[in-house]
Amino acid sequence: MKISELRAKTVAELKEKLMSFKEEQFNLRMQKSMGQLEKSSKILEIKRDIARIKTLITEKKNNG
Repeated sequence: MKISELRAKTVAELKEKLMSFKEEQFNLRMQKSMGQLEKSSKILEIKRDIARIKTLITEKKNNG
């Protein structure tokens, strides 16, 4: 997900998106452990998206 798309969202929307990404990350890790994961790069993408969202939440809280 692009940072410009995330900047347009509110803190509440970002938190919802964060929860969905964490859920997806969990599912991908389970698939990996069972040997069913085809694209292992997807785990890294989700991890980076989670970091982006956490950074934006912090920025929005600090800037008001």
